[in-house]
Amino acid sequence: MYSFIACFLLLVGSYFVYGKFIERKVGIDENKQTPVWRLEDGVDYMPMSRLKGFLVQFLNIAGLGPIFGVIQGALFGPSAFLWITFGTIFIGAVHDFFSGFLSLRNDGLTMPGIISKYLGTTVQKFVAIVTIVTGVMVAAVFSTGSAALIGNLTGTPVFYWTLIIFVYFLIATLFPVDKIIGKVYPVFGVLFIIMVVLMIGSLILNPNYTIPEFTTQGLYLTDKNIFPYLFVTIACGAISGFHASQSPIVARCMKNENDARPVFFGAMVLEGLTALCWAAIALAFFHVQPQLAATYAATPTVAVHEMATALLNPIFVALIIIGIVVCPISTGDTALRSSRITIADELHINQEKITSRLKIALPLFIAGFALTFVDFTLVWRYVAWAQLLIGAAVLLSATAYLMKKEKPYIITLAPAIICILITFGYILQAPEGFRLPAMIANVISVILTIITTAVFLKKYKNNE
Repeated sequence: MYSFIACFLLLVGSYFVYGKFIERKVGIDENKQTPVWRLEDGVDYMPMSRLKGFLVQFLNIAGLGPIFGVIQGALFGPSAFLWITFGTIFIGAVHDFFSGFLSLRNDGLTMPGIISKYLGTTVQKFVAIVTIVTGVMVAAVFSTGSAALIGNLTGTPVFYWTLIIFVYFLIATLFPVDKIIGKVYPVFGVLFIIMVVLMIGSLILNPNYTIPEFTTQGLYLTDKNIFPYLFVTIACGAISGFHASQSPIVARCMKNENDARPVFFGAMVLEGLTALCWAAIALAFFHVQPQLAATYAATPTVAVHEMATALLNPIFVALIIIGIVVCPISTGDTALRSSRITIADELHINQEKITSRLKIALPLFIAGFALTFVDFTLVWRYVAWAQLLIGAAVLLSATAYLMKKEKPYIITLAPAIICILITFGYILQAPEGFRLPAMIANVISVILTIITTAVFLKKYKNNE
């Protein structure tokens, strides 16, 4: 319990201390005109209040990531607490802040456009492809999770629910941002927060469960190495390049630069807190019933339902289920929306006409639906791996920006190096990668990371 409380307080404090430090270093200017005032188009650029922007951003980046991924990551024991806490503070929140801030300073550009400006067109094309594909995969994974839960509860075919969800995806992706996202998603964001508070509050008050400490033995319940598998499994609760695809959606609606820290840094801190709470819940259950670990990790929808049933009365269980169903669907919608916007930006396609939006959205819809027939755990591994690549590219772009402005670029370079190291480590060890022995893979990962960092610094440090 003390370990959980310490990590919780560190996360909350980081918003007021480290977040304020970064905000001051980049030079937030409340008098600088934001893109929405110049580019309002009635579709993607529409003014949004700070609170609404915060709730939309939180819901867009959260979904099932800080729940399902964290339940799987809890198999690595209380080390999950440390990765969530320090990953969020020094990597995830920094990444999210700069992805939003750079978009804000560049007419609401999506990440490939920003990367093109700071890293060049070669990296841009690669990231554009990865961003679009990741958005489609996220929609597939999150819709599958929600559909499976509805199907299990109602005894109806999961396929039908998946199809219904994807029809909604298509509609929501086409609608102007203020019609569904701006009106309904803030309510869903509040629901998501209430859901987390109910679960962790009930766990703390229940004498049958205790949150383990860092020193608790017997909680390492997987045969995989902590590095790199923990760092890839828990992605959205620590660092996720997917968030960079969501930030421009809100950046295009932001009315003042002063909103950047609350919306971007703050939403990621809240997601870290969400992940920390679900890690505590999963670890408490694994500590009492370790035999459930494999089942829960393989079927997170079952885990959430059984955990909620054990901790809450039926009325609140229903609320949890609604949250687990609705919130991921909203994230899947904005994942496809960000893919549509990215394609439109890359191909310079005006999005004011619904027919133009449909031409892009329909193929994305078909591709995402096709991916729902692929095994959840396999798709999730590719999502987690791909988002690390995007995260590293975004952080390197921010580093190049800070170099040009003669700002302390270590705040983005250090987390970029960590993302690169994890990416190499995973590719070299994973079953879908090169399958090298851990020791050999780790040594090669360090060497490749040093080379990549050196090449980057040589090319960009003195580049005007």
